Amino acid sequence: MPDLEELQKKVRKLQSRAGTAKMELHDLAEDLPVSWTEIKAVAEKTFNAYADLDAAKRELAALESSR
Repeated sequence: MPDLEELQKKVRKLQSRAGTAKMELHDLAEDLPVSWTEIKAVAEKTFNAYADLDAAKRELAALESSR
């Protein structure tokens, strides 16, 4: 089981990754219809980044509440 500090570091890293993915999706949307074929890939990457972040936040909350 990961310790609290390790999990907090993981959440920060995932927050950064999710923010970057969000900006990529935003930039793609602003440039439409150019690169419209990339919508699915960029959206899936963004979705996965936020899903990973959500899971890590839940894990962190569970660890914090068990202390």
